[in-house]
Amino acid sequence: MSGTSDAAAGVCCTCDKPAPTLPAWARLPINRCNLPAVILGSVTFQQHPTALFLDGVAELHASLFALLDEEDDPPRRARLFTEGLAAHFCLDRLEEAGLDAMSGKRGRADWRRILRGWSFDADGREGAVLKGWVESRFGLLPRFHGEPLRDFDGPAWHRYEEMRAAGLYGTNALEAQLDLLYTWCQYEFRRQSPERSHLLLYRGINRLAEHEVLAGTGRRQTVLFNNLVSFTASRERAGEFGDFIVTARVPVAKVFFHCGLMPGVLQGEGEHLVIGGAYEITVDTL
Repeated sequence: MSGTSDAAAGVCCTCDKPAPTLPAWARLPINRCNLPAVILGSVTFQQHPTALFLDGVAELHASLFALLDEEDDPPRRARLFTEGLAAHFCLDRLEEAGLDAMSGKRGRADWRRILRGWSFDADGREGAVLKGWVESRFGLLPRFHGEPLRDFDGPAWHRYEEMRAAGLYGTNALEAQLDLLYTWCQYEFRRQSPERSHLLLYRGINRLAEHEVLAGTGRRQTVLFNNLVSFTASRERAGEFGDFIVTARVPVAKVFFHCGLMPGVLQGEGEHLVIGGAYEITVDTL
């Protein structure tokens, strides 16, 4: 697995001041996993993470994960996983999923197309689907989609909801495919690096004002990230995308997908899709 161990110099650690919690306006009161958003989206969770489980997903796909348990080679496990996912959702036989010639085109919008769409434009329709999935499963509200999302009755929020609905309409259990994808990602972390709790990841930005600051100033801050955000495991790569580099210790439990799982699916080198919330970060000028 790519990334760096827990003890990383220069990254914010627990201090004497209480860690900021996730604001009420950035979360839902309910979600579909084992911890509420107010906990999993907090800095306390960043510092002291635990495993996150989506309701019923591992149980529903117990036979697939039992099959994966018997395979020790990660690339072969990846092939077994994609074959098992395709079989469960009839991705190669859409007519068996109830999709006809008219609806089959929408049914081909599977998990691969959603991830590739994110790589091209995180504020496009595929990005809205992914942010909506995080909102539904983890209870973290999106904060940006092409423009800031602050008013549930405003045009920006309506545009996001319309794009999310358009991206899901007529698809083949697309959000359930994403559920299984996240569960497999976490399974692979436990198989390959069971002792690892965090990854040291980087993000290039051009303006410090891009982030909602909850506490701190200057180099060390606590910020509210969008509910899904791209990072890279390469500091050099992050430097290609902005004048500042944000560094964060990201709990492995909040990694939805990363490029090492299935090379070629994500476009960015070392790219990790990270579930957002409140994070302690450091900001360095290039």
